[in-house]
Formats: sequence, C-alpha cells, structure tokens
Amino acid sequence: MKEIEKTLENKSVRPTAMRILIYKYMAEKEIAVALTDIENAFAKADRTTLYRTLKTFEEKGIVHQIDDGTNISKYALCEPGCNCEIEQDLHLHFHCNNCDETVCLTEHKIPQVNLPDGYVAEDANLVIKGICEKCSGR
Repeated sequence: MKEIEKTLENKSVRPTAMRILIYKYMAEKEIAVALTDIENAFAKADRTTLYRTLKTFEEKGIVHQIDDGTNISKYALCEPGCNCEIEQDLHLHFHCNNCDETVCLTEHKIPQVNLPDGYVAEDANLVIKGICEKCSGR
C-alpha cells in the first residue's frame, strides 16, 4: 500500500482510501477495465466518485484510456516512467473477439509517424483485434 501511496503522490494525486483501492484493483488486473468493471468490484461506492477517480488518474498520467472499438472506454495503468507522450509512450493494444478482453502490449511501441506540415497529432490508438492466447489455447 505504501508503494501505491508513493506512486499517487509522485503524480500529485492525494492518496485517499478509494483511490488506493482502485489503483490496487487495476494493478491486479492484467487487462484493461471499464468503469462498469470497477463499479462491480466496488458495488457500495458512489459511481461519481469512481468516475472522477478514473478521470483524475487519466489527467495525471496514472492510467490511459483505450478505445478498442467496443464503444466502451477502458482504462489501464500506465507503465512506470510513462508520460503518455505521443512521441514515445504509445503502445499496441489487443482486443480479443472471443472473450472481449483488451490488453496493453507495452513491449510493442507504435512507431512515430511523420505527419505533413500543418498537421498536429493529439492522440494515436492502435488496436489489433483477434483471438488472445487464452482463447486460442496456446
């Protein structure tokens, strides 16, 4: 718990009990989670508190949002040292069409794309869809 508190404080986020619990929950998951997943895990918590916590985490670079094409925003913890900078921190995501899970493939970075003059990249999102290793049996 002390490590989580330190991580939050290093990102200028006050480590409240709920924030620590949500961070711990996300750290224990190996997949990206939706707000509804967090709501189900913390059924007695206020939905607004959970949403605001995710948004605070996103604004402070603790989590990143993933658009995996399901029309449901998912969130995953950022890697240590990540600043969510488009030039160096973007990685692939994989969405399984069978189990509907989305995972970060942080070891596979999205290469920098040189845009024409006058174009400014604000975000990049690369999601590969297929069958994950659990569902393929490999």
